[in-house]
Amino acid sequence: MFWTRLASGIVLLAIALVTVIMGGSVLFLTISVLSLIGMVEIYKVFHIHNKPVGVIGYISAISYFILLYIEKLDYVLPLLVLFFLLCMTVYVFTFPNTNANDSMASFFGMFYVAVLLSYVYLTRKTVDGAYMVWLIFISSWGCDTCAYCVGMLFGKHKMAPKLSPKKSIEGAIGGIVGAAIIGGIFGMVCASQLKEFSYPELQCAIICAIGAVISQIGDLAASAIKRNHNIKDYGKLIPGHGGVLDRFDSIIFTAPIIYYAAELLRNIMA
Repeated sequence: MFWTRLASGIVLLAIALVTVIMGGSVLFLTISVLSLIGMVEIYKVFHIHNKPVGVIGYISAISYFILLYIEKLDYVLPLLVLFFLLCMTVYVFTFPNTNANDSMASFFGMFYVAVLLSYVYLTRKTVDGAYMVWLIFISSWGCDTCAYCVGMLFGKHKMAPKLSPKKSIEGAIGGIVGAAIIGGIFGMVCASQLKEFSYPELQCAIICAIGAVISQIGDLAASAIKRNHNIKDYGKLIPGHGGVLDRFDSIIFTAPIIYYAAELLRNIMA
C-alpha cells in the first residue's frame, strides 16, 4: 500500500507540475475533468448521480466552465440562480421520486467541487498567476506534510477526535507554521517575479498561513461528509489515495482563499 500510494503521489505531482506550468487550455481542461469526476463522486455519495437533479448539476458545471473559458464571469451568478431554480423545478415535477435533500445535494455538489476547484485556474490566470498558483499547493500539501511530521513527533491533544482521531492540535499548528515558512521562502526566491507584491516574503507567508488554516478545515469537512454516509473513500480512481475528492479535498477549500487573500493583500499592502 505504501509503495502504491507513493507511486500515485509521484504521478499526481508530475501531472500537477506539467498542467500548472503550462496553464491555459491544458490547465483548464484538467480542472474541468477533475471537477466532473469529483462531482460524480459526491453525487454518488448522495445517490443522485443518475437522477435528473444530478444531470442538471453536470450540465450546470459544464456551462460554468464554458463561461470561465470565454471570460464571461458576469453570467456566473445568473447561471447559479438558474441552476437553483431548475433543481427546485425538477423537485416539484418529479416528487416524491426526488426529495428536497436531492435538490440541495445537487446544488451543493456543483458549487463545492466545480466552482471552488475552478479557482486553481482563476488564480493561474491572474497577473502573477504563474507563481501565485503554487501558493495553493504550498498551503494544502505543504501544510499536510508539516502537520503530519509535527503531529507524529509532538502530537498529544486531539483536534477533532470524532472526525479524524490521528490529527492533533500540535500538528495543526505545525502545519500552519510550516506552510507560512515555506510560503515566505517561496516569496523570497520568486520576489522578482511577484510584481504585484510590495513585500513578497511577508505577503506569501501570510497567504500560506491563512490557506493552511482553511486547508485543514477542508480536509475535515470532507471527512465529515464521509463519516455521515459511512464510506471510507470517495472513489478508487487514484490507487492508494481514493478518489479525486480524497486527494483534492483541501485544495478545493484553499484555492478560492488564496485567490482572494492575494487580492486583499495586494490592496492593503501596496
